[in-house]
Amino acid sequence: MRQRTLVAGIGNVFFGDDGFGVEVASRLARESLPDTVRVLDAGIRARDLAYELVDGGYDTAILVDAAPRGGRPGTLYLIDPADAELGVQSLAGVDAHSMTPAATLAFVHALGGTSTRIFIVGCEPERVEEGMGLSDPVSAAVPEALSMVRELVCA
Repeated sequence: MRQRTLVAGIGNVFFGDDGFGVEVASRLARESLPDTVRVLDAGIRARDLAYELVDGGYDTAILVDAAPRGGRPGTLYLIDPADAELGVQSLAGVDAHSMTPAATLAFVHALGGTSTRIFIVGCEPERVEEGMGLSDPVSAAVPEALSMVRELVCA
């Protein structure tokens, strides 16, 4: 049986480096990938992504997003939510336009969960204020992030 994989770019392109995941998904969507891989620009539609994770029948999901964790801007992180403290927040009062991967995964759990193995490829942002375009360090990290995603897809 062939493994189905979802690669979802998360973020808001109108807030600088928050558009990192969307940029990675956009570039990846132009590549030739196995037909078992679906690339999704989830943008700020975290609830739609949560339903896709629950209903999509994926074996693996790779979420790509800006991930402020205190490192240097452009630093990439491979985060396994099963092994990491993500600070999953309560769903009470969560705005769908500002849901983090952790909140999205909490919503997935509230919907009944999924057996999908999930990874997060995160990038330390330099700036996330209003404005379009990635900062230089985050833009420079996109090719390496693409390599990380490709490696996970082929694993």
